[in-house]
Amino acid sequence: MKSPSSLEELIESLRCLPGVGPKAAQRMAYHLLQYDREGARRLAVSLGSALGSIRRCTKCNTFTEDEICTVCSSAKRDPSLLCVVESPADLLMMEQTHAYGGMYFVLMGRLSPLDGIGPREIGLDVLAHRVADHAVKEVIVATNFTNEGEATAHYIGELLKGRDVRVSRIARGIPVGGELEYVDTGTLAQALVERRQV
Repeated sequence: MKSPSSLEELIESLRCLPGVGPKAAQRMAYHLLQYDREGARRLAVSLGSALGSIRRCTKCNTFTEDEICTVCSSAKRDPSLLCVVESPADLLMMEQTHAYGGMYFVLMGRLSPLDGIGPREIGLDVLAHRVADHAVKEVIVATNFTNEGEATAHYIGELLKGRDVRVSRIARGIPVGGELEYVDTGTLAQALVERRQV
C-alpha cells in the first residue's frame, strides 16, 4: 500500500531536523497524525508564526521579532565587550551563566571550506565593521572547540590583529565538578596548558 503523498511530504519535511533520519521522521509523523492532531496543529501554527515574525537583529545578528534584540537595546550591557558566538543557542547558553554582561555578535555558523562556508557566509566582514566603531575594546571569541570553531577563532584573531582591540578566547579544560580520572586526556592536557596562578 502506498502512503498518501501529503504523509510522505510530512515525513520528508521532518527529516530536516538535526538527528532525525527516515525512521524517526516516520514515527513522528504517524504519532502526530494518530495520537496528537492538536499538537500537530499547534506546531504548524507556531512554526508559521515564527517564520513570519522572527528575523535577525541588525546589531548582533541573533533571532528577534524587533529590529534590535533585547540584549542589544539594553542600557545595562557593557558596549566595550563583544562576545562572538556561532549560534543563537550559544548566546542563550552564555546568558544563562549570568557571568557576562557585554554585547554579542552571532556568526550563524563557522568557517568550513569543505562545505563552502567562508568568511562572507558567516558575516566576518560585518563583525569587522562592528568592531571598527571604537566602542568595542575587547572581542571574546566563544566559538566551539571543534576544528571548524578553532579555525574560525584563528581567522577572527588574524582579522582583528593590528586594531585597537583586545582579542581573547574562552578557556577550556576540566568541567566544574569533574574528576580527573574521568576526564579525557586531550581535555586534561589543555587544562594544564591553560593553568593559572592561585
